[in-house]
Amino acid sequence: MSRLRILVLGQNCDPESVSISLVTFYHAAALAQLHDVTLVARSSVEGALRRVKAPFRAIEVVRTPLSDRIWNWVLRWILKYNYDSQALTAFRYPFSVAFEWRAWRQLRRRIRAGEFDVVLRLNPMSPALPSPFAFFLRNGSIPFVIGPLNGGLRSAPGFSQPDKKNFRMRNLYRFMPFARSTYRHAAAIIAASSHMRAEFAPYRDKLFFIPENGIARSLCVADSRRPEPGAKLELIFVGGLVPRKACYLGLRAAATLLRSNLACFTIIGEGPERNNLEKLARSLGVEKAVVFLGWLDHAEVLRRLRSADVVVLPAIREGGGGVVFEGLANGCVPVILDYGGPGDIVHPEVGYKVPPTSDDDVASQMEKILRDLAGDRGLLNRLRRQGMSYARECLTWEAKAQSTTQVLNWVVGRGPKPELPPSRMARVKCVIDLENAGAGSLRSDVTAGA
Repeated sequence: MSRLRILVLGQNCDPESVSISLVTFYHAAALAQLHDVTLVARSSVEGALRRVKAPFRAIEVVRTPLSDRIWNWVLRWILKYNYDSQALTAFRYPFSVAFEWRAWRQLRRRIRAGEFDVVLRLNPMSPALPSPFAFFLRNGSIPFVIGPLNGGLRSAPGFSQPDKKNFRMRNLYRFMPFARSTYRHAAAIIAASSHMRAEFAPYRDKLFFIPENGIARSLCVADSRRPEPGAKLELIFVGGLVPRKACYLGLRAAATLLRSNLACFTIIGEGPERNNLEKLARSLGVEKAVVFLGWLDHAEVLRRLRSADVVVLPAIREGGGGVVFEGLANGCVPVILDYGGPGDIVHPEVGYKVPPTSDDDVASQMEKILRDLAGDRGLLNRLRRQGMSYARECLTWEAKAQSTTQVLNWVVGRGPKPELPPSRMARVKCVIDLENAGAGSLRSDVTAGA
């Protein structure tokens, strides 16, 4: 299949940042390995993009100095650098539209001249930030694709420490300029999670599922663990110590094993819940078996994951769950709450998903899972090997770019409509290869060719 000429809108793609800015950069760079990608970005990330020397055909820098100064003032004095605030998205709306308006004016002659085959907006990822490009391209021959989209996930109900993020005004975005035309005129919409798929169900004929996150193939290395007979079960939690991550549920679930000296628990992260978690550890009588390490650099986090047995993520609101990808790649068996992005990734051959019911029920179910894993090293090792194969074959940035390529080929008329159905990683059908089960291998029938 010939290379596509893709104009990627990635205003905040930043290889030196974190979270969505970094995720969308990796996605764009993986696409650039397969196609001729021209990346459109803000001037504020130009230096980082040039330094990393990603294989883009070109980087088009959109300069909006006045808009940037106003945004920096809003971020500092109004939002107080609170990146978890719902108001952040609301304030971003005019700045995002202004960027794309300026990008259109800068590139419209080249677009109309047929220099590109397709326009793909990767960033922003929020569906509440529409794209004027869909409207501008509505009568042209160049298709517009948006996604993967994620965000707007409400906290799972029924838990004692509810996440207080306010969603009452979120749906107002539907009435903003370009909100309706973005999805009406898009040739394809890529959803990054089950709840996004449900939100855009009216567009099911052009809706596809591709996860938000990915992992570098270089992380998928051979397992180097050599546990001693009778070794403790090594548990790990990685993430902000905030209510929505619900680390307290992991502590409660592990308490029996920790008190019995059958497990140890490493908690990597920082946040307002740390004092409460330390008090909980003392009240459960497990403080000697729990280590709080605060934030560590990424290389050290990966090293810790490579030596742990189980990554615990009982988050009651988690859109992407990048730590689940990294945990699988590094041989950690995930034990998660079946809610949000992580529930779309984990399946029974590689880990465990607990339904979101209540504190007591989730803690009880996770306790049983951890007890089973502690008592059956064969089961643990089998899940570990299968998870590492699954990550290597299905969860890399290269696999994500291949899936995206199929969507783009379809919209430009170069290929059939891909089978990228909704949720629960239906993108791939991972089953145990019975002929090689003794080696614990995982065969992946990649229905979309990822």
